[in-house]
Amino acid sequence: MNTPHLNRKLVLEAPVRSADGAGGYSETWAALGSLWAEVTARSGTERAVGGASVSRVGYRIVVRGAPEGSSMRPAPDQRFREGARRFVIRAVAERDGRGYYLTCFADEEVAA
Repeated sequence: MNTPHLNRKLVLEAPVRSADGAGGYSETWAALGSLWAEVTARSGTERAVGGASVSRVGYRIVVRGAPEGSSMRPAPDQRFREGARRFVIRAVAERDGRGYYLTCFADEEVAA
């Protein structure tokens, strides 16, 4: 297995929900820290949502491993941020048997 080329700095973010006083909640994002990553595009689709075209691209994002329970271990429904870009994490798997690297499967959606 090749060693990944961790050449992009991404910010790991987690959702934070706050009561809105009307029985619902509002959601904001809190930065947990920065991780160096290898980002590789997989496949993309385009679909119509409410009359607008939305493009979705899947990505494989490899980062250094972190132990279970660590705030720096990515998890589904968290996201990576790179400038104005957002990559929503759908699944996380260990890339190697020793857990040195994690592979995150993420989606980026862009309104066209």
